[in-house]
Amino acid sequence: MEKIIKTPEELSVITNMNVSLANAIRRSVGEIPILAIVEADIYQNDSALYDEIIAHRLGLIPIKNQKMGKDQFVEMKLKGKGDGENGTMIFAKELDGDIIYPEMPIVLLGDKQKIELVARAKSGKGIDHAKFMPGLVFYKHLPKIKLNSEGEKQIELAKNYPEVFEMFGEKIKVKNEIACDLDQEDMKNYPGVTISFDDNLIFTIESWGQIKAEEIFTEACSALKNNLSELSKAIK
Repeated sequence: MEKIIKTPEELSVITNMNVSLANAIRRSVGEIPILAIVEADIYQNDSALYDEIIAHRLGLIPIKNQKMGKDQFVEMKLKGKGDGENGTMIFAKELDGDIIYPEMPIVLLGDKQKIELVARAKSGKGIDHAKFMPGLVFYKHLPKIKLNSEGEKQIELAKNYPEVFEMFGEKIKVKNEIACDLDQEDMKNYPGVTISFDDNLIFTIESWGQIKAEEIFTEACSALKNNLSELSKAIK
C-alpha cells in the first residue's frame, strides 16, 4: 500500500485491495456513529425562512464528534438579531457548540428581525440519515498511460488535461497518472495514446471534519468486522 495523500481531511492510497472489500468498507462508513443536530425548539423566528428550513440547515452543520450514549443529547443555543438596511447574516459560529465550519450561513435577518432557538444533537448513523455521514469514500482503478512517438505529438492533451499531461519541449509527457479520469474511449481521437488499468485501486477518503479521514477508515473497518461477526454467529 502506497500513501499518496495523508492529512486530517483527506487520505488517499494505492492498494491492491479487492474491489468487493473496497466497496464493503465504503458502505460501512454509514455505520459510524456521528454527532449531528436532530431537533430544535424555535422560540422566535422573524426571518423569511420557515422553521422547518432553519431546522434542516442546522442538521447539516458538521459538529466535532464525541462519544455519546444512546439517549444522550448535546444542547446548543442560538440567539441573533438583524441590524441595518442590509440585515445581518447569522452564521454557524453563533451556536455555542464545537462547530467545524463556523462561517456556514444559517439565515439572513432583516433589520430588527430576531431568531432564538435551542438545538439538540445526538449520535446517529449515515444509513439512517445523510447528516450523520462523516465524509466521502470512493475508489477507482489505477490508470496506466503509454505514449508512443505519435502519442507524444498530441500536444492538445496538455492543454485539455493539464493535470495529467504536460509539455516536454515540443512533445508531451505524462505528468500524473493518478489524476487521470480518462479511458481508452476518450483517446479515440488521439492516436498513439494508450490507457489501461490494472488491479490496483486508488482508494480515497475525504472527511467533512467530524472525525479525521484516517479515523473514518478504521471505524468503517471496525463496523464491517462487527457486522460480519454478527452474521457469522447467526449462521452458526
